[in-house]
Amino acid sequence: MILVLFGLSLVFVAVGYIVTEKNAKNLLSGYNTMSEQERQAFDLKSFIPAFRKFHLLLGISLFVAGSALSILIGDEAAGIFLPVYPLLAYIWFLWIGKKYYNGQSSKRNIIGIAILVAVLAFVIALFTAGFRENKLIITAQEIRIEGMYGEKLVISEIETICLTDSLPSISIRTNGFSLGKSRKGYFKTEAGEKIKLILNTARKPYLLIVKKTGEKLYFSSGKISNQNIYMEIQKKLPSIKCP
Repeated sequence: MILVLFGLSLVFVAVGYIVTEKNAKNLLSGYNTMSEQERQAFDLKSFIPAFRKFHLLLGISLFVAGSALSILIGDEAAGIFLPVYPLLAYIWFLWIGKKYYNGQSSKRNIIGIAILVAVLAFVIALFTAGFRENKLIITAQEIRIEGMYGEKLVISEIETICLTDSLPSISIRTNGFSLGKSRKGYFKTEAGEKIKLILNTARKPYLLIVKKTGEKLYFSSGKISNQNIYMEIQKKLPSIKCP
C-alpha cells in the first residue's frame, strides 16, 4: 500500500509541474476545449501557479496521511482514503477555481464538480457494499449467500462442501472487490483456475463449496465461526459430504 501511495503521489506532483502556460492549450483539461474567446476570459497566468501548488500539496499530503493510516490503522483505512481524499480535494479546487473564470465559462466548474460528486458517491457506495457482511443462509433446497457477489446454490448443483485452511495462490482479480481482508468476486489463481471468493474476513478455516461443474467458491464469515456454519450445513444437508 505504501508503494501505491508513493506512486500516485508522484503522479499528482508530476502533473502539477508538467502543465505550463505554454502547453495548457493541449494538456490542461477544460482549458483545451475552450473557444478562443473563452480562453481570453480565463486568467491562465494566475491559475497555473495555483494549479502547481495544489498538486504539490495534494501529492505530499496524500502520501503522508495515507502512509500514517496504513501503519496506524491498516491497509483498509488507507485503501478507502486513497480514492476519497483526491476526489474531495479536486471538488474543493474546482470550487475555488471559479474565480479564474469570467462569464459563462464558470459553468464548466459546476459541471466538473457535479461529475466528481457523482464519482465520489459511487466510490462510497462501492466501499459500503464491499464491506457489508455477506450472510450465508441454509435451507433444505438451497444455500443462499446474500450481499455483494452473492448467489443461490441449489443443493442438486453442489458436489462437496469442506473446510480448508488455505486458499490457492491468487494472481489477479478479474471482477470483484478487494481491499484488506475483504475479497469478493472472481479471481484467477497462479495455476490459471478461475475461482470465486466471498471473504468477509481472513478467518480460517475457509468454507470451500465445489459445484458439480467444478467451479469453486471460498467463503468466510466475518461474524460467525466458519466451523459452526459447516456443522449447520452437515446437520441440515447430510447428503453433502466432504471427501
